[in-house]
Amino acid sequence: MDGELKNFIKVWISATISIAYCYYISARIKAGVFRLLSVLPVCALFLLLPLFFSSVHFSELTAFFLTWLANFKLILFCFDQGPLVPLPSNLSRFICFTCFPIKPQQNPNSPTQISKWVFAIKVVIFGVLLQMYEYKQHLSPTVLLVLYSLHIYLELEFALMLVKILVFITLGCDLEPQSNEPYLATSLQDFWGHRWNLMVPAILRPAVYTPVRRLAKRIMNSDQALFSGVFAAFLVSGAVHELIFFYITREMPTGEVTWFFVLHGLCTATEVAVKRTSLVQRWPGVSSPTVSRLLTVGFVVVTSGWLFFPPLIRSRMIERLANEAFLSIDFVKHKLFYF
Repeated sequence: MDGELKNFIKVWISATISIAYCYYISARIKAGVFRLLSVLPVCALFLLLPLFFSSVHFSELTAFFLTWLANFKLILFCFDQGPLVPLPSNLSRFICFTCFPIKPQQNPNSPTQISKWVFAIKVVIFGVLLQMYEYKQHLSPTVLLVLYSLHIYLELEFALMLVKILVFITLGCDLEPQSNEPYLATSLQDFWGHRWNLMVPAILRPAVYTPVRRLAKRIMNSDQALFSGVFAAFLVSGAVHELIFFYITREMPTGEVTWFFVLHGLCTATEVAVKRTSLVQRWPGVSSPTVSRLLTVGFVVVTSGWLFFPPLIRSRMIERLANEAFLSIDFVKHKLFYF
């Protein structure tokens, strides 16, 4: 654990120095290809940094904040787009805006305003989940799938809560919400665009969807261009997820998670195209909120169990997450007792 913490410090010092270079050097280069060339070495470094960890937690978080968020934001910054434009007033803001999904509002809600009961309930649920791993052999595949899903969701919630507090203290800013009651989604477009992992669509929309749709309009009609933009965003998301899965499992990609996003990209694009016609009006039952929610959530759950979770289960990554959580708890207890 001590070695991983030292690696964590080294990695984030390297990241801070690299982002400072972008702030002081790259920002002075005219937007366009030359600024992009100056930033590409930093992007390449951010692709390598998650490999410095053996811990699943550190690899996953570093990959998410640097390989995904920071790299996409820096590429947008090269063309005077994205959340780094206009240039933040100081280096600390530039670093935080680069690495974290920050929502620069004037009067953000303090993290302390979040219901203590809600947070306490989540902590209790997480503790129960960890204990359930001891009875893993007695649980059905469906129950295990729910267990794994909740585990990943709650760990991300706790990590983002810590970042949220630090960002609020240092900058007085809030984080973009992670999700918005995804179980209430009435369509795939609603689920992926407005309810689940909202910080990712906020990056993919200007970085992939908009430019691809704009280029496609030159050779296609508007519906085909829209389809191309949606599909391209899902394809890129699948490729990045495949990379993150490699960081945390250290196994060669199988393509399953990419196919998961390709499937959802095709279905979402088709859904958008169908909505633009009068076909939906012929089946009023399908447009019922209750029915559409069941169909949407059911489709996400079934396809996740088919394509998204198998690589994680085969690599025993979820169990490693649980073991690391126990080790972290023991490490903190030992340090507190020693102190």
